[in-house]
Amino acid sequence: MGKRLGQHFLRNRGILQKIVEIAQLTHEDIVVEIGAGMGDLTELLLNNAREVIAIEIDPVLYKILRERFGLTRNLKIINKDALKVYYEELGQFKVVANIPYYITKPLIFRLIEAENLISMTLTIQKEVAERLVAKPSTKAYSALSIITQYLTEPEIKFYIPATYFSPPPDVSSAVIKLDRRQKPPVEVTDEKLFFRVIKLAFGKRRKMLSNSLISIIDESKEFLSNIGIDPMKRAEELSIDDFARISNELCKICKD
Repeated sequence: MGKRLGQHFLRNRGILQKIVEIAQLTHEDIVVEIGAGMGDLTELLLNNAREVIAIEIDPVLYKILRERFGLTRNLKIINKDALKVYYEELGQFKVVANIPYYITKPLIFRLIEAENLISMTLTIQKEVAERLVAKPSTKAYSALSIITQYLTEPEIKFYIPATYFSPPPDVSSAVIKLDRRQKPPVEVTDEKLFFRVIKLAFGKRRKMLSNSLISIIDESKEFLSNIGIDPMKRAEELSIDDFARISNELCKICKD
């Protein structure tokens, strides 16, 4: 139960209360909790939100949640894979969750796709949290860093040692708050192309940028040189502004 699905339960009430405070909930909020487990965080969320939608894939834990909370008026419990939930139907919502480690990256990508997301307060692996806030030319900098920072403002709030979890994970954890931006930090003509360029560049991380982009544009070296970007650079050396310039200039070529 739990462990086989990558769940490590955080049951320290003091830390859970701190997480809820960081989430800055109001009694008007719809809150989604992913990996609700045995309901310790759920209980606190119910006291601070208009409605809580608790998602739990494990049928045994789902049953425990149903028994613990019964027919609590402002709680909806869903026994489903969080990656398959259609969040766009929920209206404006916030996420507060101790995310199962094995789905952290795809789940963050899935959640930030939902334009009705207001914020996420997540307990995740320290390594992943540091990737989300990473800057160019650092080991942690990745496609996830840029896309997350384009759509949200991520901030690591505090770290949690493994000993606070049951069972203890092999890594330390971090609580990170991600607020959706009202306006991205760079202007992008075509977001899909922008994201595609980023993912292509980091998909071949050790390759020069010109080689990574060859599937999009034939004369990639010449193209990059013409827009003032060194084609010999690698993805981790480029800023979000550089990627915006590349995708915007590619859009101009497509229109021509």
